[in-house]
Amino acid sequence: MAANKVNFGRYGKTFQEGLVQLIFEDRPFADQITEVLDTNFIELEYLRVFLRKTLAFREKYDKHPSVNAMLTIIKTELEHEDETVQQQVKDYFSRMHTQEVTDAEYIKEISLDFCRKQNLKEAMLTSVNLLQNCSFDEISKVINDALKLGSENNFGYDYIADFEERFTPKFRRPVSTGWADIDGIIGGGLGKSELGVVIAPTGAGKSMVLVHLGSEALKEGKTVVHYTLELQDTVIATRYDSCITGYPLSDIINFKEEVYEEIKTIDGTLIVKEYPTKSASTNTIRAHLSRLVKRGITPGLVIVDYADLLKPVQMRKEKREELGSIYEELRALSTEFQCPIWTASQTNRAGLSAEVITMEQISEAFNKCFVADFIFSVSRTIEDKQINQGKIFIAKNRNGPDGMVFNIFMDTSNVNIKILPKIPQIGGSFGNTAAHQVVTSPVSLEPKAQQQLLKAKYTKLRRK
Repeated sequence: MAANKVNFGRYGKTFQEGLVQLIFEDRPFADQITEVLDTNFIELEYLRVFLRKTLAFREKYDKHPSVNAMLTIIKTELEHEDETVQQQVKDYFSRMHTQEVTDAEYIKEISLDFCRKQNLKEAMLTSVNLLQNCSFDEISKVINDALKLGSENNFGYDYIADFEERFTPKFRRPVSTGWADIDGIIGGGLGKSELGVVIAPTGAGKSMVLVHLGSEALKEGKTVVHYTLELQDTVIATRYDSCITGYPLSDIINFKEEVYEEIKTIDGTLIVKEYPTKSASTNTIRAHLSRLVKRGITPGLVIVDYADLLKPVQMRKEKREELGSIYEELRALSTEFQCPIWTASQTNRAGLSAEVITMEQISEAFNKCFVADFIFSVSRTIEDKQINQGKIFIAKNRNGPDGMVFNIFMDTSNVNIKILPKIPQIGGSFGNTAAHQVVTSPVSLEPKAQQQLLKAKYTKLRRK
């Protein structure tokens, strides 16, 4: 585009020539602005060429080009450019030696605003093409990403200056699982920017476990955002009612007033958002979380029930690749919103009969495991279900040991999940299990005694 035909208003030829010159002459400013500047933001072709050569030199040699180096580049590396552009670059470089940038400080001040507007303009053009394909989730992501350009003030973790931070509990801000034994091996719970995955076969209680984890966060006063892709939002909410109060799901309607009186004392906030299976992607979740944040609602824990039911942002040749990308995107969301995310994954057929489920039984895409920070499995044989028992196996733990097996009491009638008392046991291994394991006792109460205890508790609650 010819320079004399361009009208950019506030960010016209004078501004863009001054901006590129400052990038070339002022290294500290260049270090700062190139964090957000795309060369395509520059609309004059000869300036784009000059800027790209400058940045290419910085990238290759890790230093700013000198005047002599740039002179050599202009003489030797422009042969592929249009002759008019070549001459414009040479003329521009010559003018730089004879004149200083007018209003340099002003240009520096508004350069970020220039980048934001240019980025938003490109996003809007991209959205036009996406609109033809009805790719609304992608449109939302493109626009949101454009609006966030340059808003991040965190330039990274300073190893020395931020020394104390990594030795304080607030560094990870862990959210308790409600199980002291498990909290003890993962540093108090799942931390900010971390992804936790529950592995279980169909019917083993994945959703129940996720409700348990959400309930514990609510009790801590956290804001829990629970996405359900399989069950109705009211069904999930009722499970929270049962988990928090102890009233059985089958009869909870008879305790409506009692439930309300108990849950209204909870400091935390629960938001349940329902999406039909395969109708939502991670972009859908991102857009919803962004709307909540704009309303002043900061998520303390996000639950996705469950990730395998999300649709991929981009279609891949193989399903396992799509699933792997979904978990990568969820991990990215946990970092973006600085909160832990719990989700679940289905096991393959081998997991249905496994006494202890390891990552070998994970369905479809083993690479789901690569991005997760903490993975535990829930296994419940037919016999286990009959006596309200099962096993939890710590399959992966970035923050501590893994390979432990815990026997659990799991009553799905009122979403009650507890780890049974521990006893030391030598030998045996699953995955990366240490030689010395701490496991739970197989049975703390006889089945009949368990039933009598639960019956007595239930009767007591009904009489309240």
